[in-house]
Amino acid sequence: MRESTLGNLSSCEAGVFRAIRRGMKYLFYGLGIAVIVAGLAYRFAALEIFNALISKDPGVRLAAADLSYGTNPRQRYAVYRPEGQGSAPLPMLIFVHGGGWDSGGHEPYDFAARAFAAQGYVTAVISYRLVPEHLYPAFVDDIALAAREIQRRAADFEGDPERIYFVGHSAGGYNILQAVMDQRFLARAGLEQETIKAIATLAAPADFLPLDSPKSIAAFSHHSVLTDTQPITFARGDAPPILLLHGSDDQTVGTHNSRNLAKKIREAGGLVQYTEYPGVGHVKIMLAIAKPLRGDVPVLDDIMRFFKANM
Repeated sequence: MRESTLGNLSSCEAGVFRAIRRGMKYLFYGLGIAVIVAGLAYRFAALEIFNALISKDPGVRLAAADLSYGTNPRQRYAVYRPEGQGSAPLPMLIFVHGGGWDSGGHEPYDFAARAFAAQGYVTAVISYRLVPEHLYPAFVDDIALAAREIQRRAADFEGDPERIYFVGHSAGGYNILQAVMDQRFLARAGLEQETIKAIATLAAPADFLPLDSPKSIAAFSHHSVLTDTQPITFARGDAPPILLLHGSDDQTVGTHNSRNLAKKIREAGGLVQYTEYPGVGHVKIMLAIAKPLRGDVPVLDDIMRFFKANM
């Protein structure tokens, strides 16, 4: 009887401890999200805390942590590869971080890289040159340069150099759109557009004239022809398929950016899809990629569905 009672007590205690651990886990998630949403979205410390606390997708390995695609210290990238996928070349996915062109880096986006890699993509996350040291078009050139280098090394990670996909949030989404829509960037890097199979952007600036924020003024106001800094200027029907995702409550990058670009591409005969998430803001659309937060907004599912439809 005594042994039975002790056994039950031990089971109850174990249940309590498990509940405490679960509670602490969600508390940490909440604290990490609160720090980011409170306005620190692109400071390394905040994202590193979030990245450290959030649970990640299993079955993914970090294949390379600190590779370069140029001589500048900011021109770096990391590569993640799904495990158990056999030896057949996998499609390549390049994720580009946001940060208003003056902050951010690839390091805290381990959670996003593992999310995409777990879907069967060799995933590279890149950093790029930043304002004020480097103004437009430096950070856009970096997207094309990075893609060309990642393509060149695709075989090192059992990736397919002929199947490249892009995902970018905020300024990172802008960088991707401008690098692909204005064909001069890919040409300078020596990358053929045909290798880019599809693009997905999250809350990307694409039509933001006149310049009305300190960040955009700092990055672009020096340019002599401002319309040439806008992805919408280069909307065309022969661009790769584009998925534009935006939150209806975005107070940083207005939904008109994605809406207007989608309309212009459709008018040109291009393949584009615009999805707007009700009640979602600028940061939440990116955090929704994280494994525990996907139930709120189907960002990852929508991207994967679009990419697979264009594979």
